[in-house]
Amino acid sequence: MEVLMPEPQIYVERTLAIIKPDVIDKEEEIEDLILRSGFHIIQKRKLQLSPEQCSNFYAEQFGKVFFPNLTAYMSSGPIVAMVLARNCAVSYWKELLGPSNSLRARITHPHSLRALYGTDELRNGLHGSLSISSAEKEIRFMFPEAILEPVPTGQRARDYLNLYVKPTLLAGLTALCKEKPADPM
Repeated sequence: MEVLMPEPQIYVERTLAIIKPDVIDKEEEIEDLILRSGFHIIQKRKLQLSPEQCSNFYAEQFGKVFFPNLTAYMSSGPIVAMVLARNCAVSYWKELLGPSNSLRARITHPHSLRALYGTDELRNGLHGSLSISSAEKEIRFMFPEAILEPVPTGQRARDYLNLYVKPTLLAGLTALCKEKPADPM
């Protein structure tokens, strides 16, 4: 009986993650949890935003009661912005974060990052993009030099692999076989 294997596909999605000012001292611990959850940290930078930059970043929240407190909180100290990548990155990151209200997260999602590191509704420790489009916008805001090209899928991915990756691998493996080193690694 022949077992049909699904065709390998390339699915890499990016999302923005921010470690907020009040938990910056837990940066290494949080990064370790991120990596153990299957994410790759593509880019990372530590910065301090001005209140004006925070207002621009959270422009969609403008007019809400908590907006002044949010901008004051986010500009109160350094933050760490990271571009995370993996299959379904936005949804997995939202799941790992848990509810935005840390108090609610402790009850409904006790192992989520916001339950572990947040303190209340506003100071929830971490930020995550809500959608792929907001992730792209937020990544461009935090990493203006970033080039966000769409990741090829389907036939485009197969064409790329056939044109660039397979010939390189074939040449490398052929050369390795001809050399027959005692310890190839």
